[in-house]
Parts: sequence; C-alpha cells; structure tokens
Amino acid sequence: MSMKPEQLVKEILQLPIQQRAFLAEKLLESLDFTQDFQLTKEWSEEIKRRCEEIDKGLVELIPAEDVFEKAYKQLG
Repeated sequence: MSMKPEQLVKEILQLPIQQRAFLAEKLLESLDFTQDFQLTKEWSEEIKRRCEEIDKGLVELIPAEDVFEKAYKQLG
C-alpha cells in the first residue's frame, strides 16, 4: 500500500535533521533538469548577476562536496 505524499512528508519531518538532509539531497539528485522550462525575468536577472560576480572575482566558488561535507559535520 502506498502512502499519500502529505502523510509521507509528515513522517519525514519527524526524522533527525541528518536523515532529512540525506533525503533532500537524494530527492534533488533524482530531478530531471533536462526538461524544458521557462525562467522568470527575476530568475534570469539573478543568474546574470551571479555570473557577473563570478566573472569579476567578487565571490568565492565552493565545490558542492565541500558544502555538503561541512553541512553534515555541523548537523551532527
């Protein structure tokens, strides 16, 4: 018997934060970002702004592995 999404979310939110973070990461990895989708004007402007900051060296890029490692250490 499958569980309704609302019930599943309710149960997942009861898990410890480390397990919720793990599930969130796996869910994001499962999304298909190859499908066509429309960006809003606001998101297009945000992407352009961030790219300009990167090109000008105004921000430090951090590899995802480092971000997740630090997050997992802080969570427990």
